[in-house]
Amino acid sequence: MYNRITVFIFVLFTLNAHLFAGGMSDDEIKIDNNEWILCIANFETASLPENRLGVSDVIMRKLIEYINMISYRARISPEYAFYEGAAWARARSEAAGAIAAKQNERSMLVYRGDPNWRYRRNVRRTDSDLKNLRLNLEEVENNAPLINIEPVFSLTDDNLENNFPDPPIPGNEYRFCLDQKADAVLTGSIIYFHERFIVSWKLYTIYTQSVIWEDNIIFSPDDIDNAMEEITRRLFSVLSGSENAVLTVRAEPADTLVLINRAFAGRGGTQRLEYPPGTIIITASAPHHESLTFDVDLSSSEHTDIQIALLPIEYGDVEITGLEGKVYHGSLYVGEAPLTIRLPLNQFEYFELETSDNALSTAAFRTLNESDFSFSLTMPSALGQRNGLVERSRRNFYWSWGGAWITGIAAWLSYYSYSSSNMAISANYYRTGEYNQKFYDDNMRMYYISMGTVIAFGVTALIDVFFMSRYIINSGKGTTSVIRINGY
Repeated sequence: MYNRITVFIFVLFTLNAHLFAGGMSDDEIKIDNNEWILCIANFETASLPENRLGVSDVIMRKLIEYINMISYRARISPEYAFYEGAAWARARSEAAGAIAAKQNERSMLVYRGDPNWRYRRNVRRTDSDLKNLRLNLEEVENNAPLINIEPVFSLTDDNLENNFPDPPIPGNEYRFCLDQKADAVLTGSIIYFHERFIVSWKLYTIYTQSVIWEDNIIFSPDDIDNAMEEITRRLFSVLSGSENAVLTVRAEPADTLVLINRAFAGRGGTQRLEYPPGTIIITASAPHHESLTFDVDLSSSEHTDIQIALLPIEYGDVEITGLEGKVYHGSLYVGEAPLTIRLPLNQFEYFELETSDNALSTAAFRTLNESDFSFSLTMPSALGQRNGLVERSRRNFYWSWGGAWITGIAAWLSYYSYSSSNMAISANYYRTGEYNQKFYDDNMRMYYISMGTVIAFGVTALIDVFFMSRYIINSGKGTTSVIRINGY
C-alpha cells in the first residue's frame, strides 16, 4: 500500500511539472520588422534621343529581374539600432496612449450619472486596468523589442508589376520612402553619350536618412546584358547588407556553355564570380550531350566550387520502311523512304510520310534505350477514300440521331394521348356505370399507335448506337498512332 501511494505522488508531481513546462512554452517571442522593402524610382531619361528610349524600359525590367533574386538582407549594427529605437519608441507611445485613454475614461465616469454602487464598481475596474497598463508600460520601457536581424528582402508591389514612381525631389527622399512604405529608394539616370550609355544610380536609406552609395557604368548598346549583370552585381552587396559569395564553375566537355541565372557566364567553366547570398540557377549544355539545370544555395563570404560533367547522348539507327514518299521528322524534311536515320535513344519522336498522291501517314513513338530497331509507316487507305468513309459515317449518325429524337417525341405524345383516353373511359364508366363502345375502340387504337411508336423509338435508338460506334471507329482510323515497342 505504501509503495502504491509513493508511485501515485511521483506521477502526480511529474504531470504537474510537464503541465507547467508546457504552459511556459506557449509564450512565443515576438520579432518585429521582418521585411526590408526597396523602391526603385523611374530613372531620369530626358537626355536620351527618341530612338533610344526603348533602352530605358529594357534596363528597368532587367533591374527588377536581377534585384528580385536577393532573398534577405543582413542588418548591421547602426541599422539594427535605428529600427530597434523606432520600434521601442512606438511601443512606449502606444502603452502611454493606452494609459491616457483609460485615465480619461475614469474621469468621465462621474458624468455618466450611474448609481453609486455601479459607479464604485466601474472605478475599481478602471483602477485595476490602469494598474495593469502601468505595469505594461514599465515592462516596455525596461525591455527593448527584438528586431529581425535578417529580414526578407522585397520590392514594392508597383515595382513587381514593372511600375516605377517618379523620383523624389532632392531633400524629400525620407517622405517619399514613408509614402511608398519602403526602407530605401534607388534612383538614377540614363545618358546617351557618343554611341555609349552611361547609367548612374544612388541609394537612399531611411535608417541613415542620406544617400549611402553612388556608382555608374558606361557600356555600348550591344553589351547591355553584361552591363546589367555588372550593375546588379555591384548593387547586390549593398542591398543584401552582407559579403558576397564567390562561385567557380568547371564543366566538361571544354565547349560546354555555362549560364548563371540565364546569363552567359563562360564556356567550359567560369572565373571567380561574386553573387549575393541566396539561390542561383546554373544551366550547362554542349553539343551531343544532355543539358543540365540545377539550383545552388550560396552563403555569405564562402567560396563554392562546382564541377559539371555532362553525359553524352547515345544514338541508335532507326529504319523507316513500308511506303515510299517524303519523310518529315517533325517539320524537317529528312529524305525519301525507305531510309535509315540516326536518332537519340529514349526520346519521343514524331514522323510524317507524304506519298506521291499526297496521302499522309504519321507515327509518334519513343526510341528504345537498348539497341537499334526499325518500324514501318503504313497507310490503311487512301486519304480521299478515308475522308469519304468518315463523311458517310457522320451523315448516317446524324440521321439516326435525328430519327431517335423524332420517334422519341412521337412515342411520348402517343403514350400521353393513350393515357388521357384511358382516363376518359374510366371517368365515363364511373359516371354512367357502363362502357362506351366508341371510347373503347378509340382507346385501343391509341394503344396500338403508342406501342408502335415505342417500338420504333427502340429500333431507331439501337440504329443510332450502331452508327455512332461506326462513326467513332472510322474517324479514328489513320490518325497519328503512338507505337509502343518492347513495353516502351
